[in-house]
Amino acid sequence: MQQGGNVERRTILKAAGASLAVAGLGATATACGGGSGSGDGTVTLRYAWWGGEPRTIAIKKTIALFEKKFPKIKIKPEFTDYEAFWEKFQTQASGGNPPDVFQNAVGFLRKYDKRGVLLDLTSQADAGNLSLDNFRNGVLANGQVDGKQIAVPVGANTMSLVIDLKAFEKAGVEAKFGWTWDEYFDALQTIQDKLKIAGDTGYFSIMYLYDLYLRQNGKAFFTDTDLGFTQDDLTQWWEDGYKRVRSGLVADPKKVEQAKPKSALSAGLAASEFTWDNFSIRYEGEGESDYGLAPIPTTDGKATGQYLGSLMLSGFSGTKHPKEVAQFIDFMVHDPEVGEIMGYDRGILATTEQYDAFKPTDDNNKGVAAYEEEVAAAGVLGKITPHPSGADVIEAAFLRIGGEVAQGKAKPADAAKALFSEAKAAFAG
Repeated sequence: MQQGGNVERRTILKAAGASLAVAGLGATATACGGGSGSGDGTVTLRYAWWGGEPRTIAIKKTIALFEKKFPKIKIKPEFTDYEAFWEKFQTQASGGNPPDVFQNAVGFLRKYDKRGVLLDLTSQADAGNLSLDNFRNGVLANGQVDGKQIAVPVGANTMSLVIDLKAFEKAGVEAKFGWTWDEYFDALQTIQDKLKIAGDTGYFSIMYLYDLYLRQNGKAFFTDTDLGFTQDDLTQWWEDGYKRVRSGLVADPKKVEQAKPKSALSAGLAASEFTWDNFSIRYEGEGESDYGLAPIPTTDGKATGQYLGSLMLSGFSGTKHPKEVAQFIDFMVHDPEVGEIMGYDRGILATTEQYDAFKPTDDNNKGVAAYEEEVAAAGVLGKITPHPSGADVIEAAFLRIGGEVAQGKAKPADAAKALFSEAKAAFAG
């Protein structure tokens, strides 16, 4: 891993392109049962996902391509935004009526595997209906739980630091490979002193960033069944964060809230923000500066704690058509034309067939690809932290309670106690 020096220009690239669309489209009516068939042998599968309009347009194109190549399998789409998706899915799963195929994420795998909702795709792979080969950088393991393949990645991403390039340049500070947290906060202090803006938008309420920090220190946010840190650990994290809010190094949470749905970074309230690398497309469309991807700060000057997360596709365990479900998933993760259509909407394409087929032409996607290649080449990528059942509830609680700390509504020690209490209930649910 490079130590010191500037981040190479091929890693920090101007984030160009339109802002990320977040408005969901209305979900279609839900069919009864897990898919259907007809007298002529045609099978209909329900396929559900969350995301904005650009994702929906692209996915519908891939569905049309699939139906052309598999005329006996018809796909009925269901789509909405993230929050509404999981509210609806919870109801569907409780009623035994989830979609045959659906978009999934690591925080939900054990939760719905525990409830018997997710199809183990291993047997379908053994039968030749689904290939589990050619996945990049070990990302296939993200969809494995207790020896079962209950999800298949469609894309991969990693946590990153998005910076205002003009602000960093004006302040005369540099983002460096291997820089420590102390060096990062020193850089932000210089930005605050010289430019009179906050350095960070609110790092300490981001669960996945705290996971990286813990991994740098030999721990992790989750174990297979519990939290992997102590109340004292979290109290210290939130105490440090709140001190930086009060000092102005972290942006005023009231102003951050007022700027929504625009990011506090693109609104000019701060000079940096931690987020998933493929989310960086939003900043150039929203803001008036130039933005780039920079390295994650470290504890020891080496380990970043990073890993590849991913969006995935899962099947319903009760589907009437497991073979067709597997064939559909196989097509969606391996077909090169699908890769060309989807691009990096759901992260860097997960399989070599699709990764090689899509050649980004805009600076933002080029920058995201270069960033992940740099991280992979540095040898710092580890395996994703296990996410036990209830992880989705805890992530939401971490964001909410961290926000209360930032606003001074909760003392860090009390907030940490509350998070552990909510986690206990989530694990038991």
